[in-house]
Formats: sequence, C-alpha cells, structure tokens
Amino acid sequence: MASTRRVALVYGASVGLGGLGTQIASAIQGLAIEGVELHAFGPGRIARWPLANPAPNIYWHQAPPGIARWRAEFTWLRWWTGQLVLENSRRIGRWAAGEIQQLAPDCCYVFTHVGLETLRWARSARMPTVLESPNGHIRNFRRVNEAEARSCGARFRGHPNRAMVERVEEEYRLADRIRVSSQWSRRSLISDGLIDKEIAVFEQPINLERYRAADAASSSSDGPMRVCFVGSLDLRKGFVYLLRAAKHFEADDLALQIVGATGDRTSRRMFERESIGLAIRCAPGDPLPAYRQSELFVLPSLEDGSPFAAAEAMACGLPAIVTECGGAAEWVRPGESGWVVKGGDSAELAAALRRARERRGELRAMGKIARQDTERRAGPHCQAPFREWIFHGFEAP
Repeated sequence: MASTRRVALVYGASVGLGGLGTQIASAIQGLAIEGVELHAFGPGRIARWPLANPAPNIYWHQAPPGIARWRAEFTWLRWWTGQLVLENSRRIGRWAAGEIQQLAPDCCYVFTHVGLETLRWARSARMPTVLESPNGHIRNFRRVNEAEARSCGARFRGHPNRAMVERVEEEYRLADRIRVSSQWSRRSLISDGLIDKEIAVFEQPINLERYRAADAASSSSDGPMRVCFVGSLDLRKGFVYLLRAAKHFEADDLALQIVGATGDRTSRRMFERESIGLAIRCAPGDPLPAYRQSELFVLPSLEDGSPFAAAEAMACGLPAIVTECGGAAEWVRPGESGWVVKGGDSAELAAALRRARERRGELRAMGKIARQDTERRAGPHCQAPFREWIFHGFEAP
C-alpha cells in the first residue's frame, strides 16, 4: 500500500478470552500491519494476548462502562440471556457507529452481533466492509439451541433470540464480504440462503509456542484413560452427550476433566442431572494444564465454526474426537489423528471413546500427527492469505 490506510474494527467480547476473544485477537493481528492505522472499538482492551507474536500497536476505543457492564444494568433480564446479549450488542453497535462516523476510516471490519449500525452507515457512505462470522448461519445456531432445549423439556431463552437472528441476517445482507474460519461455516451460510455473497474461508492461527505437548516422561498411560473437554457448558457444545457417553464406562476406565462453566439455568440443570454418578473434575480456567495432563480431547459440539479448543488440544499432542457439526472435523484425520462422529449421538461417541481406549498405546503417536497437522494449518503463515484478501478488496470504490 502506498499510503497509510485507516481501518475501523468493531468487536463485542474481551480480547484474548475464550474462542471468540482469540478470534478477535487474530483479526487484530491480521489487520495491524505496516501502512495500516487500526482503530478497535469494543468493550475493553486486551484481557490476555493469546497469540505467539506480541500484540500490535493499535488505537483502542473502549466502550463506556454503561455499555460494557451490561450485566449490572439489566439484572431484571438475568434469566433471559438472549435478550441480554441482544441489548448489549445493540448498545455497543450504536456507540461504535457514532465514533466511527467521526473517525471517517477508509474501510470497516466488524464482527457479527455488534456490526449492524456500522454496516448501515458504511453502506450509505459507500465504504468497503467485511463481516467476520465466528459460527455457522445464525438461523442454524438458533435451531440447534431450540432443539436441545426442547429435548431437555425447557423453553429456550438464550442466545440468539429471534430479534438477534434478524439483526445478524441484516448484517449478512449489508456486508460487502464475509470471512469465516471453516468450510463447514461457509456451507452453513450458503445452505441457509447466502448464495449471492462472497464468503471466504481463512483458518485461524493459534499460539504454537504456548500450546505444545508435555514431556513424554510426564505423560503416563497407567490408570483410567484421561480425557478432557474444553469449552463453555452450553447446550450447543453437546456436553450432555459426552456425559452420557462417559456413563458407558467404569470409573477405572475413564477419567474426565472439563474446563468450562455453565452460563444459563438449563445448561446448569442438565449438567447437574447428567453428571450424577460420574467422577468429573470441572472448573473454568486456563485449559493448558488439562491438555497436558490428558491423553485424548473430546469436542462433541452441535454447532461450532472455529475449532480453537480442538486446535489447541491437537497442538498439545492430543488426538481428538469431534463431531461432523463444525469446523473441527476438517482438522481430524479419522483413525490417524482422532475420530469424527455424528453430533448428538452419545452411543456413537461412547463407541469412539472405546476405540480410543483399545488403541491407548497408539494415542501418543496419533497426537504427534495431530501436532504436525496443526502446525501446518494454524501457524503464523496462515495470516498471509487473509491479509492479501483483505487489503486487495479494501480498495476504495
């Protein structure tokens, strides 16, 4: 680029925390290159920089406390998490759009849920835009959650509610281009009607220095097979089916560690009910110790666009059992670096766990293949094609 280009980025979660926070950090690092003046608008600065390269120098525009601290303000909606997320997204979106109009950037890069107001303004200003979608189509996101809630005998009150579906679908329509992180996400968007939009797939980098295998001397194969799950304990993540699959085993056969927490009443009740009789270690926190203490990773998601937890686990030398219902399936070579199973099927998941136990002596070798594949797919080099696509398409109209 011959001259400095000013880019505005709008995000809606803490940078560096969880899969979405890591995805936001990845976008920031991809955009913040020489010749670009990057301005980031969202609820706070960096909580923890998750990538190997240092955090770039950018201009942070922090949402006022009245927006970022939405839980305190909307306590009357504490059981309606879908409405809570919608209200917070609207507020961040309105604030960011007002600030960005004053900035008058050359182009805008926004995340779903919080980008609508900026996209509306950018369309009227004839400014190029990119929308990043972390998951599949928002309609499928809601369908999965509704179906799981019904199967639990509950009414779905979580995210996304119907108003959020409408909001995100308008974001799809307004954005010039859409970036996703897996072929699964692209197929999901297209199958629900986005057939006239440029949708590009660019895989996400992870911190390969941080996420690496433990010393061989510390990874014993004695006792129960050590299995871990990392992720939020919401119904979309399929944790119910993992707990049911674990009941097919004796305590001496399987030791399950979960790193995550429930965020709504239905999920909490289902976890309490389905974990009865199981010896499980469960707590939120840094997943790295769990990866390094385990022999096998399981991600039973029913809808998942970007496989950050799976990629981290595989980088740590763990073979993975994942479902066909997300981007993680694209990372696993069945029988070589793990297994791919049908989503929402505890019996099939139990069968895969049984196969892993039968091949326990081979898991370390499978984990080495997983690490090699992750280096190939998720190293810093994967930012290069993303940057080329972004800045080629950001030429002013």
